[in-house]
Amino acid sequence: MSTYIALLRGVNVGGNNKVPMADLRNELEAAGFTRVRTYIQSGNVLVDATRTTPAKVSVRIHDVIASGFDVDVPVITLDVASLAKVAGQNPYPEESDQKRLHAIFLPGEPGAPARARLDELSSTFTAKGSPDSLTLIGSTLYLHTPQGFGTSDLAKALTTKGRLADLNGTARNWASVTTLLDMAQA
Repeated sequence: MSTYIALLRGVNVGGNNKVPMADLRNELEAAGFTRVRTYIQSGNVLVDATRTTPAKVSVRIHDVIASGFDVDVPVITLDVASLAKVAGQNPYPEESDQKRLHAIFLPGEPGAPARARLDELSSTFTAKGSPDSLTLIGSTLYLHTPQGFGTSDLAKALTTKGRLADLNGTARNWASVTTLLDMAQA
């Protein structure tokens, strides 16, 4: 039995894509997952399953949400080792405020054109005097916003729908990342 962490993109945000977590837990259990847990209302789900892969878990969870809630949202799933690796590779360990550091989980490792656009975007905001920075490691984009995510122009540029559509990731603040890892390892 393995634990998987599924990150749903864009659920329960601004009244859109409503997926009640209690109902989702019930639907996922009915679909054969065990030890189903959720963390806050923004689409963090932990499930246990046997003989599967993160990609297959993503598809199954996506299908449950689509059929049970008539909502079509991307699902990015990691196993415990992958989430631990993301936590261990944090390039901003000096940041003590976990709400000023985010991990943007991408569906895969970006190709050269997307990496070039990220470098250009980062350089543009640095040239404007922004204290924000980003670091791409594998398929995780770490975003450091010392003055806050909500006021960050770089965060807005990265998360605005359609701006970097081929990246199509889902962001979690560092408090959520570490809590999910703790839950997965329990």
